[in-house]
Amino acid sequence: MELASFLAGERWSDDPACTHPLLAALARDVNDYTSDAGRAELVELIPSVIGLTGDDPHIDARIALVCARTALPVAAAGRQQVLAVSVLACERMLADLDGQPADWLEEQSRHALAEVPHATEWARRFTSNTTISAKAFRRRAAPAAVHAAVEGIALACVQQPDEMLRGLLTAAIGECAAWTDRDAGHGAGRDTAPEVPGRGPANTAVAR
Repeated sequence: MELASFLAGERWSDDPACTHPLLAALARDVNDYTSDAGRAELVELIPSVIGLTGDDPHIDARIALVCARTALPVAAAGRQQVLAVSVLACERMLADLDGQPADWLEEQSRHALAEVPHATEWARRFTSNTTISAKAFRRRAAPAAVHAAVEGIALACVQQPDEMLRGLLTAAIGECAAWTDRDAGHGAGRDTAPEVPGRGPANTAVAR
C-alpha cells in the first residue's frame, strides 16, 4: 500500500486516501501473510487499488462477504464459526441496505455455508437475536471478517495459500471496482448489481 500511495502522489503511507480503507486493510493482511516469494506476484495488483474508494456501505459489506465466504470452507474448524457468523452478518447488512428480508442469502453464500453445517448451525443461533448498525459493521465487524478470512486461509491446510490469498485480493478489488463504478452512476440496487469481471453477477440472491 505504501507504493500505491506513492504512485497516487500521496505521502508515503500504508493507508492511502486513494484506496478504500477496508480494501487497504485486506491488502496489508494479504501482504503480511504471503511468503517472500509470493509477494512478487502481488506487485502487479498495486495499480488496481488506486482510485478505488467510496462511502457506499455496500463496499464494506461486499469486500467482507467475499473474504469470509472464500475462507469459510478451507479454514480450520475452530475458525469456521467466526467466518460463518461473518457471512451471515454481511448478508444481513446487505439485506438491510437493500430492503430485502433479513434471511435473504446469495447463492454463493448458501453453498459456502452448506459446506460447514455445524459451524453454520452455531452461527445461526448466535446471530438470531443480534443486530448491528451500519456504522458498527464498518468499524468493527467488516475489518474483523477480513482479518479472520486472511488468517484462516494463510493457516489452512491448503497446497497454495499464496495463490489463494492473491485470488482473494483480486476478487475484493473486483467487488470494490464494481461498486465504485456504481457510485459514479452505473447499476442500481442489489437485484441488478454490477458484474465483477470474470465472476458474472456479484449478487445472485436466494431466500434461505
